[in-house]
Amino acid sequence: MTLRVLLVDDDVELTAMLSQYLQRESFDVHAVQDGDAGVREATTGQYSIVVLDVMMPGLSGMEALRRIRLATPVPVLMLTARGDNVDRIVGLDMGADDYVPKPCTPGELVARIRAILRRTQPAGTSIDASGDGSGAPSVQSGPLVLTPGSRTATWQGMPLALTGTEFNLLEVLTRHAGQLVSKEALSLQAFGQPLARFDRRIDVHISSIRQKLGARPDGRPWIQSVRGRGYQLLQGPEHP
Repeated sequence: MTLRVLLVDDDVELTAMLSQYLQRESFDVHAVQDGDAGVREATTGQYSIVVLDVMMPGLSGMEALRRIRLATPVPVLMLTARGDNVDRIVGLDMGADDYVPKPCTPGELVARIRAILRRTQPAGTSIDASGDGSGAPSVQSGPLVLTPGSRTATWQGMPLALTGTEFNLLEVLTRHAGQLVSKEALSLQAFGQPLARFDRRIDVHISSIRQKLGARPDGRPWIQSVRGRGYQLLQGPEHP
């Protein structure tokens, strides 16, 4: 299966350089130079991942991300200005799977793309030489059921729409339901990399998952946080 990458960036020279590098890494690449075209392409269902620049004339990357998320859960990797933590946090909060600060090296971008695809593509999809847990059984905690093979989830018997990163975080918490999972462990198991200092990706994605799960009968969120330590998925109303 050929993995298709959509590059959305108004920097023609940069997209040409990144396209050549990605093609050498066996990706099928298509590049567009504005947000409107990016939204149209991203919502066709033809791409494995979208690489989206935040700063573009006309339709901004953030607005493009918002429109993409209304139509499809396709993984989105944001390109942000180096040091601009506001863009990063807002992008993650709106459903981006990860970000890379510009300027970035092609090697760093490819590594981030592969890391996202490993955790978002269906089991059996070849990303690189590493295994991907093909055939993994469903994981369940109370009314929550996750099926890693198809990357699908149900909550109280209804489909639960999750981004790829949200799915991976929730899978880790579900496998350890009722137990405290440190941020370090979440980062390693969900992102495949150590937790970086001042990295708020986990907090932002957990906040989004909480909103999708809603409140427990006792009014508390299903995912509890322990300040400075980590997160815990509660098993049910009978377990305080």
